[in-house]
Amino acid sequence: MRQSISIISLSLIILLATSFASTERVNKSEASTGLFWSTAKEEGDLLRKAQTDDDSSSLLLGDNQEEHQLDGGFSSLEGMLQWAIGHSDPAKLKEAAKDVQRLSPEELKARQMGIKELMEKLKMPSDAQLMKTAIDDLNNSSLSLEDRHRALEELLILVEPVDNANDMHKLGGLTAVIGELDHPDPEIRTISAWVLGKASQNNPVVQKQILELGPLTKLMEMVNSTFTEEAIKALYALSALIINNPEGQESFYREAGHLMLQNILSNSSTDIRLRRKSVFLVADLVENQLGSSNKAVLPFFSNQFFLKSVVDLIASPDLDLQEKALYAVKNLLQLRSTEALVFKEVCKLDVTLETMRQQLQQLMVDENFKGYAVDVESLRREVELIFLGKLDKVRRILD
Repeated sequence: MRQSISIISLSLIILLATSFASTERVNKSEASTGLFWSTAKEEGDLLRKAQTDDDSSSLLLGDNQEEHQLDGGFSSLEGMLQWAIGHSDPAKLKEAAKDVQRLSPEELKARQMGIKELMEKLKMPSDAQLMKTAIDDLNNSSLSLEDRHRALEELLILVEPVDNANDMHKLGGLTAVIGELDHPDPEIRTISAWVLGKASQNNPVVQKQILELGPLTKLMEMVNSTFTEEAIKALYALSALIINNPEGQESFYREAGHLMLQNILSNSSTDIRLRRKSVFLVADLVENQLGSSNKAVLPFFSNQFFLKSVVDLIASPDLDLQEKALYAVKNLLQLRSTEALVFKEVCKLDVTLETMRQQLQQLMVDENFKGYAVDVESLRREVELIFLGKLDKVRRILD
């Protein structure tokens, strides 16, 4: 790799030297001055001279004055020349320049053409072209498993920029990736779900496009996969599709997504990462309900079994899961439809919060956990106050 960079650098500098050498032959009044190869501090001046000298620019680019745009990195030929100067040995460049000065006009022209051919080979395809290639590969039924995996990995990187994600549908990419959700290989299904999640995250345009193609049911089936990574990436895709998307959430509820979440939360044998993602999604869905005052609160948020499955996670030994569950409970307590007595008598929230307070006090003694414990205690206290306030309202009514 280092050798190829040196060759490219040298070739480009030869082209620059060719231009100046040609300029000297045209400008007789300066024929005796020769080329001056700058030190590192003066290379910027040399480039500015090359860019402002019309004769030099003409010879540098040849008869064609079009700007050479390089989709993969450098914005122009001059940009690459500047890079080449900065990554080359000054002594070798000086020697190369002297060699070029000895060339005849015909040899100079041939050298220019050779460098231009090299530049054409160095042009990188655009992201859209790379995406189209990967999508075409996915649509090739005879493609090997390894190449299919590679195509999906390329799309996973390419869809991260919003503009690229927005181009996926018109290139046929969303349909192709959704088709891979039915592939017999679990790793192909996993990375396909990952691509859909990455493309749709915080992107209403792509969320709508994917939802219209109808992969929600399949993704929910994948969440129940025995292949853990497939389940995690499927839930990631589901979350990306429905967070901050009312239409997506309605589709999710119609497919009994709340039961899927309850099963995950209440099953202690479920992978901890899946439970974290699930309770985080619950917190977000409830927060969306809180922000929509004109929307009817869904009844399952008040279901005592559902509420208990969330509250029980506060007692988890996993600190991250504890915190996420606490935040979800905070949101659930603020729903008008949830009952304080259910939290107390069925979920035993008061007991759970007290147990957590004692655990956090112990963590505060450890300097490694003190900061975390203080922050979580603040959240725990906030939850406790909301709970007591909700409970007090019930007592006043009963009294």
